[in-house]
Amino acid sequence: MINEKLRGTGVALVTPFASDLSVDYKAFEKLLAFVLDGGVNYLVINGTTAESVTTTSAEKTEILRFIKKHVGGRVPLVYGIGGNNTQQVVASLAETDLEGISAILSVSPYYNKPSQQGIYQHYLQIADASPVPVILYNVPGRTGSNVAAETTLKLALHDNIIGIKEASGNLEQCMYIAKHRPENFMLISGDDLLTLPMTAFGAEGVISVLANAFPEKFSNMVQLCLDHNFKEATALLHTFVDINPLMYEEGNPVGVKAVLERFGVCSPNVRLPLIEASAGLKDRLHKLL
Repeated sequence: MINEKLRGTGVALVTPFASDLSVDYKAFEKLLAFVLDGGVNYLVINGTTAESVTTTSAEKTEILRFIKKHVGGRVPLVYGIGGNNTQQVVASLAETDLEGISAILSVSPYYNKPSQQGIYQHYLQIADASPVPVILYNVPGRTGSNVAAETTLKLALHDNIIGIKEASGNLEQCMYIAKHRPENFMLISGDDLLTLPMTAFGAEGVISVLANAFPEKFSNMVQLCLDHNFKEATALLHTFVDINPLMYEEGNPVGVKAVLERFGVCSPNVRLPLIEASAGLKDRLHKLL
């Protein structure tokens, strides 16, 4: 079943950039080898952590082609297609080569702050148009609006909507979804540090930022959670508590790219309006590492 393929740790891949801010495919190769050798279960392409808002359509096409070629079917791929213009999202679905893609991850509409009925109708159109299954993405801190649990559960009845990445930080809302969802509807953590408690009450794993830099340790933690070995999982979780806030202090993926630079995987370069991690942030990260 599709749910089993996407159980565990999905890594929300960064997009490595060269000094001229072009996509650095040599570094991308290193990153793919790094996370796959670390044992992540699947890859998420073109998400927020990939700086998808500042990559062009041509770059998105080439990045997707490149990753498909280099992964070669070793792990499932999830591709981010979302936005606040429903017609444009539907058009993107038709224009994107989704062969070999297990699901799309589609963020709820941002900026225009629709009603719950508007969010519901938005996702229905996407699910009807998508040639592959859809994972909803609720991240109110970025979109300015929450996908209510009741809306998620209504959408979960659609045959082509298979789960939700929940990054609301509202554990009560997540518990409600876990309790009332259909049997095959996945609850996926969208917050690295909440993965353990969410797995304890029914989540199937996480789509992670930290797994870019710590793929083996983070994947091990998630697997321990799925195995209900929460004592050992908690010990690993505690190793991330101090570093996780620094990942987002100056914007995502600024922090994680600074760590990846330290590990020799890719440069810390990001595209405006983001800027490279400050010397102070890098210093604190390096001390923790």
